[in-house]
Amino acid sequence: MRTIVIGNEKGGAGKSTVAVHLAVALAHEGAKVAVLDLDLRQRSLDHFFASRARWIEANGAALPRPDRLEGVSDAASLEGVLQGVAPLDFTIIDTPGADTELSRAAHQAADLIITPMNDSFVDFDVLGEIDPVTLNLIRPSLYSETVWEARKLRAAGHRRSIDWVVLHNRLASSDPRNRRRVDERVEALSRRVGFRTLHGLRDRVIYRELFPFGLTVSDLGPGVRPVPVSLGHVAARQEMRVLLGELGVNSSPGAILAAE
Repeated sequence: MRTIVIGNEKGGAGKSTVAVHLAVALAHEGAKVAVLDLDLRQRSLDHFFASRARWIEANGAALPRPDRLEGVSDAASLEGVLQGVAPLDFTIIDTPGADTELSRAAHQAADLIITPMNDSFVDFDVLGEIDPVTLNLIRPSLYSETVWEARKLRAAGHRRSIDWVVLHNRLASSDPRNRRRVDERVEALSRRVGFRTLHGLRDRVIYRELFPFGLTVSDLGPGVRPVPVSLGHVAARQEMRVLLGELGVNSSPGAILAAE
């Protein structure tokens, strides 16, 4: 089993959206997937998969249903749940938008950490501090230091590091100058603390309009069309396939490919 943690201490970056799409896409490829929602207040991941179960049963649809892990309230119970699950290919953990003991424990248990961020300096502030006059990078943020510490502990205990990916999420076609400025600071920080950067999911309505059904673009087909299907849905599905490849995950057991 490989553990993928979706982490960012800022709300609204798209953590739950990435988590549900990644889990469902991997399940469609035949992987054995479990999901765990550590945002004990918001519960977006749990709500999505509860809606998914109800929609599937109501419509008699043959769609994959990742296992939902429960019973986690602290770091000790998290370790017990991860060690006690049936054989899986992936466990995907959605974390809260805050620094908690449970979130830190999840980061330390990860094989891959995915940090979604919108292309704005508001979101970059979670990763690093910049000079307000020159916009030069000053130092990594507390969250970046948290991930750095998790990687050190994991390398010391398991003799392998954690792959960290910062995902440019909700990409829009407007404001290219601001995006370029943000991208330059992200790349500077990546060289300093050692993460990969990837383009994630564009700002498409489809990623939001399927949420109440518990469905994603990977589910759409002749018998699964809760909304009218357009070329935009086809593009979104291809976008998800590209993201899986760039993340280095597939449906084979243990299939997280370390970055060069």
